[in-house]
Amino acid sequence: MVDDMDEGPPIAYQVLESGIPVLASDGEQVGTVHHVVAAPQQDIFHGIVIATPAHGRRFVEAADVESLHEHGVDLRIDSAAAQSLPEPGGAAPVFGEDAGQMKGWSHWKHFATGRGDWKREG
Repeated sequence: MVDDMDEGPPIAYQVLESGIPVLASDGEQVGTVHHVVAAPQQDIFHGIVIATPAHGRRFVEAADVESLHEHGVDLRIDSAAAQSLPEPGGAAPVFGEDAGQMKGWSHWKHFATGRGDWKREG
């Protein structure tokens, strides 16, 4: 339990540093920030990966993050819920559409069904 910790002013996810304490809604420190998961080009904050003393790295989705501060992160979930957070799952898939392949019967079939010509990259 962390008592009366000065978390400092609110900050944006882009400047959140690793090692910052992560506090559950009941005030218990559940870990520290390992890294931020985001798509900065689209300004999308997906969440954070935290390092926990007992369970290794865990992923906290953005919906479970209440606020980010210079010296602390506050979660919307309590410490019991934080113990069951999932392990990080790796990188999100990237899809591309090759304009050179947008021809022929398969393109028109995809166009008519609304599927599109998206292909998974890498």
